[in-house]
Amino acid sequence: MRLIVLCGLPGAGKTTLARKLAAELPAIRLCPDEWMAALGVDLFDERFRAALEAVFWRHARALLVQGVTVVLENGFWSRAEREVVLREGRALGASVELRFLDVPFEELVRRLEVRNDQPGMVPITRSMLEHYTTQFEPPDAAEIALFDPVRE
Repeated sequence: MRLIVLCGLPGAGKTTLARKLAAELPAIRLCPDEWMAALGVDLFDERFRAALEAVFWRHARALLVQGVTVVLENGFWSRAEREVVLREGRALGASVELRFLDVPFEELVRRLEVRNDQPGMVPITRSMLEHYTTQFEPPDAAEIALFDPVRE
């Protein structure tokens, strides 16, 4: 069983990669943005997002116990979040892979501009992205080495 944790800022390609992995492995993909949109919840409602991500983590643990591969798309902006899923995933006997989508800032802006033009998408502006970069703790090589090697 595998737990695949996708780490990156908006526009990094987490959902694109998660969809590909879910189809190819196969795996269950849990995407907070899609669920919030489907439920009609404001994507910037941080309290709801935190509650949903907690529910997803409980569900992911149950799936892992059943031997199901799980892809989490939460973004995992903090090292503390990543430490929890690594420790708890391993305690369940899962291999835990961290996929860090490290995309240059200007490319993120370009991708978000394209995405913002799509119907139904909640716009993320350059200034929002600039703010997000101040909150994001990218994993360094030492942290990445704590996780299991990425398998294709």
